[in-house]
Amino acid sequence: MPQFAPLQNDTFLRALLRQPTEHTPVWLMRQAGRYLPEYRATRERAGSFLGLAKNPDYATEVTLQPLERFPLDAAILFSDILTVPDAMGLGLYFADGEGPKFERPLRTEQDVKALQVPDLASLDYVFNAVTQIRTALNGRVPLIGFSGSPWTLACYMVEGGGSKEFHTIKKMLYNRPDLMHHILAINATSVAQYLNAQIDAGAQAVMIFDSWGGALADGAYQEFSLAYMQQVVAQLKRDKDGVKIPAIVFTKGGGQWIEQIADIGADAVGLDWTVNLARARQLVGHKVGLQGNLDPAILFASPDQIRAEVAKVLNAFGAPAEGNGHVFNLGHGISQFTPPESVAAMVEAVHSMSRAMRSGQAVAK
Repeated sequence: MPQFAPLQNDTFLRALLRQPTEHTPVWLMRQAGRYLPEYRATRERAGSFLGLAKNPDYATEVTLQPLERFPLDAAILFSDILTVPDAMGLGLYFADGEGPKFERPLRTEQDVKALQVPDLASLDYVFNAVTQIRTALNGRVPLIGFSGSPWTLACYMVEGGGSKEFHTIKKMLYNRPDLMHHILAINATSVAQYLNAQIDAGAQAVMIFDSWGGALADGAYQEFSLAYMQQVVAQLKRDKDGVKIPAIVFTKGGGQWIEQIADIGADAVGLDWTVNLARARQLVGHKVGLQGNLDPAILFASPDQIRAEVAKVLNAFGAPAEGNGHVFNLGHGISQFTPPESVAAMVEAVHSMSRAMRSGQAVAK
């Protein structure tokens, strides 16, 4: 097993475990991405998105880029949520301007019954990247591994790509729930194995992205998304070499189910920007850490406005207390059109204001 440098900044991990921190830690969903000119340059060298994601050297390079620019409190593996269905043989490709597509989506009973948990060896490029990134970080900040949720992966696998309406998968869900459950059970096993392999390779926290859970009706969400995330969480390694490995779950559009999400056994719940953070803390902050939840569009505003909105989020969560934890993040992924200097203003504001709050100073609203 690789030997890694000791961790110098564990603020992010402590916040997830609801332990005291000197400041509120901050990282960004999609922090390594197209808003950074250096990312665009590396992607051009790689030739394509998949060329970037499947090459551990490039994946390491782009994972570290935002940390060179901003004093973020965590790094997140650069990869794609669709690596797992790709390894299942569905034929992932990226159409120009259209996002990810699958050559062989699951449309028939035969397709569904043929689906199998992938051989993890086919995902070695991901695990090699995790180890390489963790080594390159040299203990600077923790590394987050991640996966799409069983339901979100199924959406792409059945629809054949992204979707606004989810007609194809919802038709299967209501007409043939048996087939839907079959796909989701295989996905849950696959995701748990995939995340555990990332933990073995060096990930210090893991996150499950349920990007499309909010597309489901109440009742269907619990049956077809939440239950399978709970299966994943139940199978996760929760410590490695005596160190806890926190797990975060994030359902975009899932604010109305926050109490149920908090009960599935994860250490922290990610919140999108529609959720009131004060209410969330009141409801579940004694059970789980909370992550979020600035509207990413605020990063198009002036630095003063960004500071004011950061203050609102920090004030909404309120003063830190034993047994509560807050990780500052956006309510969804950063837009590719975001000016990098806006991110610098936001990170600086989170750190300086949250330090002031801990020393008992009032933070300007």
